[in-house]
Amino acid sequence: MALGGFELGLAFVVLGILMLLAEVSSPGAFILVPATVLIVLGSMGMLAPNLLLSWWSPVIAGAITIPLTYATFKMYQKLAPPAPPETTVATSLIGKVGVVETEVVPNSLKGKVRIEHDTWSATSARPIPPGKRIVVRASEGVHVTVEEAPET
Repeated sequence: MALGGFELGLAFVVLGILMLLAEVSSPGAFILVPATVLIVLGSMGMLAPNLLLSWWSPVIAGAITIPLTYATFKMYQKLAPPAPPETTVATSLIGKVGVVETEVVPNSLKGKVRIEHDTWSATSARPIPPGKRIVVRASEGVHVTVEEAPET
């Protein structure tokens, strides 16, 4: 049984809707663009069945796909903008200023310092009491070597 223009257009619309449902259930699958193109082509096929099967169909699909792809990329960029990594690399702490929470003493990692929003085990060349501002001079693994920050 051959499908007529109306039936083929309707089939494209149904396929586009199924692809949109797949996109909803699996966000980021990027099925939205072809689904929309199929729906538009299906709609055109319903209105003008002879146009759907002509050589104009791929031209129209391309004319729809290019701006739609661009708009979809922009939409995804807005929904999930690129962000810097949330982990702190040890070397990125050097030079940062923090505050002593638990006394920092030489040759011990029992001292605790708060740098930005994180607490780190710390050691230093001289004892530093709680509440003093510190500057990170070295970092290795999950602990830092600090010294008291100069008074400003």
